[in-house]
Amino acid sequence: MTRMTSIRFHIPGPLLPFSGGQRDLVIETAATTVGEALLSLWAAWPGIRDRIVNEQGDVREHVNIFLGNENIRYLQGIESALPTEPDIPPEIWIVPAVSGG
Repeated sequence: MTRMTSIRFHIPGPLLPFSGGQRDLVIETAATTVGEALLSLWAAWPGIRDRIVNEQGDVREHVNIFLGNENIRYLQGIESALPTEPDIPPEIWIVPAVSGG
């Protein structure tokens, strides 16, 4: 049996036009990895996809994705496993890189 879980996505200001103005999106999914969770997000909100990944499906350089408080670049990337604790729903933060000069 496939286990469904609620994943909370935190959406940054620049992507609000693609999320109906919602800063937090909760998606019910059977995803087990960040990549599968993102596919579920994009199925519900397709306009977000091209702002997060490039044509090859790689996370854009100027976008950081955090699973909880860990940047997935320092884990296993989009193949990072979602937590399985039933009382702790996964949270994924999409954070545009900030630069200055």
